[in-house]
Amino acid sequence: MEIAENAALVVIDVQKGFEEEFWGKRNNPAAEGNIAALIDLWQETGRPVAFVRHDSVEGSRSPLRTGYAGNAFKDFVEERRGKGSGPELLVTKTVNSAFYGEPSLDGWLTGLDVAQIVIVGIQTNMCNETTARMGGNLGYEVVFPLDAMHTFDLDGPFGWSRSADELSQATAVSLHGGRFAKVVSTEDVVKGVSAGVR
Repeated sequence: MEIAENAALVVIDVQKGFEEEFWGKRNNPAAEGNIAALIDLWQETGRPVAFVRHDSVEGSRSPLRTGYAGNAFKDFVEERRGKGSGPELLVTKTVNSAFYGEPSLDGWLTGLDVAQIVIVGIQTNMCNETTARMGGNLGYEVVFPLDAMHTFDLDGPFGWSRSADELSQATAVSLHGGRFAKVVSTEDVVKGVSAGVR
């Protein structure tokens, strides 16, 4: 798999509020390290990076609400913002898809003639998956490094519950099998960047 010279990295909701007990048990403790490595790689190679932040409108319930400490990006992301030689964008959103944020992610990507996006961040089966599906519908080639994201255990209907790993696997199968995205590893992406260097 080759990563395009102008492929955009979309870093979704890597915010301090996700460190709170509110969410329950998470998976993939390697997520943050892999996200940081990909941001560094994108910035070193001058590729575009979009940082997406969820500004919750659920009031006092959400650790991601505007004006609360949890709304801020995690330190390792915040300290990397503005450090790359390539284009950078901050998108804020109140719903699951980064394509329904301000300013327009699609408009920015189109302006840069970007056809391939790489999605990382939090949560795998929520905003990451929703953004990937919409990206696929909009015609982007979506790359989804599953180890550069994480999610949380979740209760559903009928007394069902699924672990974070089970939910991540379901997302991976749905996106990859349904051809919304190519589900890969961080290592695959790094190799793909190297393959794209002429």
